[in-house]
Amino acid sequence: MALFPAFAGAAEPGEPPAGSSEGSRKELDWLSNPSFSTEDALLLHQRTTEVANLIPEKSPLIRTTSRSELSGESDTDESLKQSSKKRKKKKKKHHHYKKTKKKTKGDSSSSESDLDTKHVKDKATRSDRNHEKEAAANLDKKTSNLTSNRFVWLDDIQAFSAETFRIDKKPDPANWAYKSLYRGDIARYKRRGESCLGIDAKKQCITWDSSASKRKQLQRRPERYFTKNSVNMLNTDGIPVCNKSSPPDPTAFIPVFQMETDDPSNTTEVNLLGIYDPSATVWLQGKGCKSADHEPVNTQQTSQEPGININSILMTKVEEHNKKVRENPRDINAWMEFVSFQDELMRGPSPYASKGEQEVRRKSLKLILEKKLAILERAIESNPSNVDLKLARLKLCTEFWEPPALIKEWQKLIFLHPNNPELWKKYLLFCQSQFTTFSVSKINSLYGKCLTTLAAVQDGSMVSHPLLPGTEEAMLAIFIQQCHFLRQAGHSEKAVSLFQALIDFTFFKPDSVKDLPTRGQVEFFEPFWDSGEPRIGEKGARGWKAWMHQQEKGGWIALKSDDDDDDEEIDEDQEIKDKTLPKWHIWLDIEYSREARHWLPWRPDKTKKETEEDCEDPERQVLFDDLGPSLIQLSNPDLQRQLVYSFLQFLGVPCTSKLFPSNLYIAMDENNIFDSVLSDEKPLTSVDFPLSGFNSIGHMDTMLRGRHHVGHYKEGEEFIQNVFHVLLQLFSGKEKSNLSICWLQYEISKVVQCLQAKKKKQLKTQGKKSKKLAKNLLKAPDNRNHLSLWKLYAYLEWLLGNLDDARKVFDTALCTAGTGGLKSPQLCSLSLLYAQLEVELLESIEGAVMSRAVHILTKLAESGPYVPYSGQVLSVNVLKARKTYERALQAYLSKTPVSDQDQVSDANQLVNLVGCYALFQYLTVGIDAAVLIYAQTSEKLEASGPHTCENTGENFGIQNFPTALEAVTLLHTNLLRFHMKISVYPLNPLREALTEALKRYPSNQSLWRSYIHIQRKSHSASKARRFFDGVTRSTNSLEPWLFAIQAEQMRKKIIENVQRADVGEIHSTIPETGLTNRIVALFEHAVQSENGTHCPLLWRMYLNFLASLGQKEKSKGLFYKALQNCPWAKVLYMDAVEYFPDHLQETLDLMTEKELRVRVPMEELDLLLEV
Repeated sequence: MALFPAFAGAAEPGEPPAGSSEGSRKELDWLSNPSFSTEDALLLHQRTTEVANLIPEKSPLIRTTSRSELSGESDTDESLKQSSKKRKKKKKKHHHYKKTKKKTKGDSSSSESDLDTKHVKDKATRSDRNHEKEAAANLDKKTSNLTSNRFVWLDDIQAFSAETFRIDKKPDPANWAYKSLYRGDIARYKRRGESCLGIDAKKQCITWDSSASKRKQLQRRPERYFTKNSVNMLNTDGIPVCNKSSPPDPTAFIPVFQMETDDPSNTTEVNLLGIYDPSATVWLQGKGCKSADHEPVNTQQTSQEPGININSILMTKVEEHNKKVRENPRDINAWMEFVSFQDELMRGPSPYASKGEQEVRRKSLKLILEKKLAILERAIESNPSNVDLKLARLKLCTEFWEPPALIKEWQKLIFLHPNNPELWKKYLLFCQSQFTTFSVSKINSLYGKCLTTLAAVQDGSMVSHPLLPGTEEAMLAIFIQQCHFLRQAGHSEKAVSLFQALIDFTFFKPDSVKDLPTRGQVEFFEPFWDSGEPRIGEKGARGWKAWMHQQEKGGWIALKSDDDDDDEEIDEDQEIKDKTLPKWHIWLDIEYSREARHWLPWRPDKTKKETEEDCEDPERQVLFDDLGPSLIQLSNPDLQRQLVYSFLQFLGVPCTSKLFPSNLYIAMDENNIFDSVLSDEKPLTSVDFPLSGFNSIGHMDTMLRGRHHVGHYKEGEEFIQNVFHVLLQLFSGKEKSNLSICWLQYEISKVVQCLQAKKKKQLKTQGKKSKKLAKNLLKAPDNRNHLSLWKLYAYLEWLLGNLDDARKVFDTALCTAGTGGLKSPQLCSLSLLYAQLEVELLESIEGAVMSRAVHILTKLAESGPYVPYSGQVLSVNVLKARKTYERALQAYLSKTPVSDQDQVSDANQLVNLVGCYALFQYLTVGIDAAVLIYAQTSEKLEASGPHTCENTGENFGIQNFPTALEAVTLLHTNLLRFHMKISVYPLNPLREALTEALKRYPSNQSLWRSYIHIQRKSHSASKARRFFDGVTRSTNSLEPWLFAIQAEQMRKKIIENVQRADVGEIHSTIPETGLTNRIVALFEHAVQSENGTHCPLLWRMYLNFLASLGQKEKSKGLFYKALQNCPWAKVLYMDAVEYFPDHLQETLDLMTEKELRVRVPMEELDLLLEV
């Protein structure tokens, strides 16, 4: 087949070029065309020129033969041509009114001819034209071979000399309808700048009217500091403006050295467009890679820009982390650090962003989570048995998965590690805080399952898993957590029964069952529990052991009850005091009243022939099935003691021990942590009972009412007395004395409450009861010489206002104490309190050298028999005492404790000694001398490290005593506060002492109370805010958040009082704005913290704050958000009833659905209101 089919019939082939060999002729055979004829070609050329001459001069469209037509086109050219045709057809369809067409090169002949016909006006010429064009088209095909190797230019056509363009005189009607020409007909251009070339800028001006430019101007507003670009810019590392090698001499300006890249000329030649990274550029130059060791990741990590690489630090860290986990995949900390490093990586600019897109990426939370998840899954592959990694993975998955899927994953994890108590704690908290699946009975049974499983691991029943260290302590912590969970859910009867059962199970266990496994012992315990015998706290309780012995002999002899007094029952009619009150108000009153009276489990009274059917509220009865699974064995004496103190604290008795830190914040639901008991009036001896912040049993009230009651109704008080009587029989020696101290402290706390409320009549009655108890306790043979009890009794008399009686008690105690002097911790403690109380009576420091306080402290240092104060103190004795104190303090500071017990007693002794010496110096020399002693002691204790001041209970999660340094700081700050009260003294020393202490002990509530108390008087809050911010970042404790919020709320209250006051002349600066937003921001950050998420107190405070602003809709939203995190806290629902009274029924239905305790159902309330 011929190369040019049009001339396939030609007879004479063209001659091949001369001088070519036979072989080359054959090779180039495909180029020659045998159908080519010279004569035909000349004839065709002649006809073409004739046709060109016939075209009228006016026509501007000159037909030229394009390169693509003349040369043999490839298939790709054809396809391109077709696509361009399609595009043109589309354009024609859209713009049918278009009359002009720009002159184009390379269009096909057919399209050209079509366009030509449109622009011809005369019909005759149009038909002639068409005929000629057809002929031209046929000729085109024939001449294609002729002109295959050359072009036809405009200059080559001699006849065409008049006009290159034509004028279209036909009007376009679209121009009448629109302001301007159609934009598609106008050539596109971009204007650079707002000026016009060639005009005189001083005299002339052109304003471009363009909507697009306006829109751009509107978008280009100045960016604020918090926008994405600004944050990215702030996060990037700065570029240094001078080299380290620059001369150190100061010059008039800072020289900026241009840091040159390696051989820039060659680089730009190779990388003209800047699209290659440095390593590719080096390779293109033929230089090879600088170091073969580099990982492939590094090629992406280097920056394009000349000058310092901003991301070099981040990329170095990425390399380090990758190297660590690659070389040592078993290192769990390295994996965890790598996961947490992702946050830092996302905060900075993207190390992988190319030059064109510096930070275009969206900082997506999901992106970070997915990266972290991928890292953790790799880590778990390398460490399949590690629990921490799996926990971290589950924590991340809460963002992605639905609750049912998460619970399944947790169950798998628990099934694999049933012996891990820390895992159980997290699992319980997770299930407890899942609102969708939460119900009280489910969670309670889950606690039982957890304790049963751990008990089986502990006693060896579960052979498959070994016992982990610290399991017994964790089991007690979980047990106490369960009791607080039930208390907060309103099921206080079950919580009290749990404590009763475990104390009986631990302290009154018969010897015959001690060798059995835990479940076997529980089976023996069940008949005793169901027998109806008195339990711990009930009258006539003898315990499980005595019952078992008696059963073996033949049962108890029924004794008649000698107490015929009826309990002070309140009739249901009397429960509603005022029926005119709103329904929600009456419901809250009755609910609170019943909560306070009915927290003890209901038992049928056999003397009155009662049966279980006689109970009006079945929920008040506790079945063994509710508490049997939770019974555990406690063999450690320290843990047994902790159980006792936890029970007393649960009942509202102030104790020296603290709860386990793990469940402290979950149990915290009462805002009495901010109450400074008598601390303003008496800074030196302010009563500070540890662990405030949670409701004692029977006191559940709304936030607005805030009735913080110490003590209970008659039935509750009797119960506590019976508990103390049983416990005092269990212990002896020091523990027995400690229990007596707890009991007396409880009585003192009730007296303090009466003093605060200023109820004189109640104070008198309570004083008599408390004094009677103190005398009875001191009559006991073990307690007669116990100075701590004498101290509390004297303090009680002092609080009641009987100063002379109190001094007599103090003097008697000091006289009978012997000559222990500074070596006796109890004597030091007694003398310190006596001296502090006397100092608080002083109105000024002048003449204090001759006061009773100095006499007491001098006699203590003499180590001789105490002589009561006669009205003067000898100067010689003062000098001697000072020397004695100094020597004793040096001796204690240089002493190293032998055992843990010595360590605790030495710490107490050191605190009391420092307190006495500092107070002595304060009275005899001045405040600076006292502060110097505290500073020296604190410095020494800090240098010696935390191990000298930790206590024995730390191993068990128990803190029986505050550390020595903490106690010394508290004495120091109290003394400074007192001095500022009676004389003029700068605030800074006190503030510095408190800030240093709080950095070290961020969870000490007493120190925080002092801190916000002194900050309240300061006009500028910026220092305090910076301090709070620093502490919250450095610790997981929740106290800094709570007290930061409280400080801001106090500030807001002061400002509002100033604004509202309209009497008299007020000198105030402009009130501070934005406090509300600041407080809301603090709340938001606090509830997102690890400990704050599940803290009912924090959510209650937040809800109360929003409600106080009157933002009802926001408050309602927050209430449901709080329930998502703390669905078990009944106080939240009670608060909601007060804030949203219209939704009372809805709230009660929700409580019933989640099985929280509702003591007054709506139906019962309606009946009571009808009566």
